[in-house]
Amino acid sequence: MRESYAIKPVIMCGGSGTRLWPLSRKASPKQFIPLYRGESLFEMTLERLTGLGDILAVSGEEYRFFVQEIAEKCAIELPQILEPCGLDTAPAMALAASFDGEDSDLLLFCPADHFIPDAAQFRKMIIDSADLAAEGMIVTFGVQPTGPSTAYGYIETGDILRGTARRSLGFREKPDVKTALEFLSSGKFFWNSGIFLIKRSILLDALKQFEPLTCDKCRAAMANVRRDGRFLRPGKEFLEATKKSIDYAVMERARNIAVVPFVGTWSDVGSWDAMFALSDVDENNCGKLGVVDNIRAIDTQNTIVHASDRRLVVTIGTRNLAIIDTPDALMVSALDHVEKVKGVVAELDADGCAEVQEHRRVARPWGSYDSIDHSERFQVKRITVNPGARLSLQKHKYRAEHWIVVKGTALVTRDSETFTLRENESTYIPLGAVHRMENPGTEPLELIEVQSGSYLGEDDIERFDDEYGRETITLQGEAE
Repeated sequence: MRESYAIKPVIMCGGSGTRLWPLSRKASPKQFIPLYRGESLFEMTLERLTGLGDILAVSGEEYRFFVQEIAEKCAIELPQILEPCGLDTAPAMALAASFDGEDSDLLLFCPADHFIPDAAQFRKMIIDSADLAAEGMIVTFGVQPTGPSTAYGYIETGDILRGTARRSLGFREKPDVKTALEFLSSGKFFWNSGIFLIKRSILLDALKQFEPLTCDKCRAAMANVRRDGRFLRPGKEFLEATKKSIDYAVMERARNIAVVPFVGTWSDVGSWDAMFALSDVDENNCGKLGVVDNIRAIDTQNTIVHASDRRLVVTIGTRNLAIIDTPDALMVSALDHVEKVKGVVAELDADGCAEVQEHRRVARPWGSYDSIDHSERFQVKRITVNPGARLSLQKHKYRAEHWIVVKGTALVTRDSETFTLRENESTYIPLGAVHRMENPGTEPLELIEVQSGSYLGEDDIERFDDEYGRETITLQGEAE
């Protein structure tokens, strides 16, 4: 790679990963969950992109703190473009291409939820492909099929361009089994990895040619971007862009596409049988995930088991199953039926099942809470506040709260009072009281919160001061 090439990795953080339910939820998708040996797929993505160039993330309001927390864990300063709403990959890539930089920059677009374990091999593959991209080709990376999969899109390839790179003859949608077998036997088709290396000017020119409205609106949105620390909020012009994938918008229409065979192991971890292929298995081909010490597999064959930290999971004599246990939902499926979970999740969502949206444990920018128990007029939560963090200054219209500290020290604001609560001490927050909780210590603060009232929804919050960019209102009596 010539020194003049500037590679700018862009991580695409969208996607809910419903096929990995109940572990993956809409509010906590698969890319942010520690799926592989204690690491999340997003963390692995950050690690393999480190060293290529300054990294940018395209995310959304609902995921921004997941991204920030993992970036801080990896000691990476990561700016985030926060899409006002999800409009698929073409507008997201247009936003990134409209961000600060030079026309000659090589933008490397990578999904956040792919499993690619060999970081050094991946970086070499990208660097070796930089010449093609610098010369004006749109470089995509095709995965050699290992079977007639109907879960992936395909790319048909033609003549050799240079080295192993081939000219693209077209992108194909996910096929049926018969067509997938034809693709496999021809030897001309690769799985579409969704990873692209493109010169900034080439991408903007392609978008201007094929999707001029989206290009113009996204460029205008970034020209009016609002900066909030590392968060970049595009202007409202973005909402007028066309919802479309980059495959439909550009890749199926452009003629300057090169397909480079992907080198190494790749998986989009799109189903539980894909997770099974990545798991460590025992002599009976039983894969264990999650808290493996909570799994006892007896005479269990060709089965994947996930256990949480809440309870013991015991299997006896099972065959060809996926058993996925979480604190609030259990899924048991035949391995050859796990692809149907996406449809099941859609049905559960239509029925209003809360387990589709969130886990019992919900991450927040200041820590997390775990909903231990609830009924019509009360709810019990276990709250963890990170060292040095604090919740917003807020009040509730419909509920009162009791706080009991079980670990650490809490600094409490309640109306005009400020006081300290230590382990085994408690306090009461009356309905309508303006309050705040913070952790002044160096260890996590843990407390039990008992809510009681006529309405216990998370939207019963009026915020007056917040460190995390969430909407606030003026406290009555204060100057406007």
